[in-house]
Amino acid sequence: MGLHNSHPKLYPGDILEFPGNSFFSHFGVYYGERDGVPYVAHLTIRDSDTKLLLFGRAINAAVKLDPLDVVGKKYRVRNYLDDKHPPRDFYNLIKPEIDDIMAKPITFDILFNNSEHQATMFRYGVKKSEQIEKVYSKIVPTWKDLFEKKKI
Repeated sequence: MGLHNSHPKLYPGDILEFPGNSFFSHFGVYYGERDGVPYVAHLTIRDSDTKLLLFGRAINAAVKLDPLDVVGKKYRVRNYLDDKHPPRDFYNLIKPEIDDIMAKPITFDILFNNSEHQATMFRYGVKKSEQIEKVYSKIVPTWKDLFEKKKI
């Protein structure tokens, strides 16, 4: 069974998780097809300057629309808040928001505004990042410390 077959049918507004490095996955929202090509809206950092990510923050980020296979070949649908928050209507709410936000610069913040936050915000109108909640205590005690002392 090829990887392609293992993917479920996608519906516009589905949250997709693309496995990333050891700590973080990348998230996007399925936007639908254009000329037969499936697209994903996702928060991405435009800078190659990774020094900005020292504290997990990058000023120059944006929501972009990219072909699904450019964002990642491996992914799974993660509509994990559906039982707590009803998904919002794609054509009336999510799509216009995506179209609108693409023109705006966004600050990426690993703790407060990462690609998962952005994806759940689109689908549910609620910001959530399970992965940050899981790793917060493990990998960012120094950030937590600094944050509580209002240093970052």
